[in-house]
Amino acid sequence: MLHWDNTTVLVTGGGGSIATQVIKDLIATKNIKTIRVLDTNENALFKLKRSLHSPQHIRLLLGDVRDRERVKMALVDVDIVIHCAAIKNVEVSEYNAPETCRVNIDGTINLIECAMEAEVKQFLFVSSDKAVDNSTLYGATKFVGEKLVMWASKISLTTMFAAVRFGNVIESRGNVFDVWRTNVLLNQPLTVTHPDMIRYFWHVKEASAFIIDRIENMSNMCIYIPKMRKRFLKDVVKEFVEDNSLKDPELDFVGLRPGEKLDEDLFGKYERPIECKNYWVVKG
Repeated sequence: MLHWDNTTVLVTGGGGSIATQVIKDLIATKNIKTIRVLDTNENALFKLKRSLHSPQHIRLLLGDVRDRERVKMALVDVDIVIHCAAIKNVEVSEYNAPETCRVNIDGTINLIECAMEAEVKQFLFVSSDKAVDNSTLYGATKFVGEKLVMWASKISLTTMFAAVRFGNVIESRGNVFDVWRTNVLLNQPLTVTHPDMIRYFWHVKEASAFIIDRIENMSNMCIYIPKMRKRFLKDVVKEFVEDNSLKDPELDFVGLRPGEKLDEDLFGKYERPIECKNYWVVKG
């Protein structure tokens, strides 16, 4: 089991919802030496540090995972990498395909190769259920990311590599809940793709706790998939309406976006998941 004492951690995409929660939880519960936060968003880095009670643990690194020299510098004397950086919005990624591949694939290659060169102890890649039988560019890049991590886990003599595969994090920015909150604020109908859409949901604190637990109990060449709640979108809408005391809101059914599926899966048809207490594991 990993001991966090006096470790240096690099978190990429550190201004995002999951990464921010992980950083806060590590500071609050572990004896971390330093957390380096790499992000291209200057404002997100500024807001992150202002939100922390122990900013002395944090090093804000403005940089891009595509920049190999910046990545090399960020990894000097790092013990653990938590790789969250990605272009994840389905519509944005489809319209900006080359940029999405450069960030999500080339950036991951940079991090993996530089982590092996720096002899980082552990590398955890944050993936998505959209990688399974992928139908969108975002999902395809996450599928490739998982394959790259599994490749690295087979050839690295010094670094342990693994991945986590998540569904929808309720508090993440740009998701359906964020859209609905904006709809309410602007007095607009709630935008709904398809009422029979099924998705896996859980909370950002659960995602953070899972990441920290998997790092502490990591095995090489594994993809960890937490047991999340599977919900129909129509039930999620109903719950949102009740939680926000909305009276008979109008719904705007816009249909599935290009590449979207009605139902996401947690495992590929050729994968053989092993069931554990609160997660499954797929061996690479």
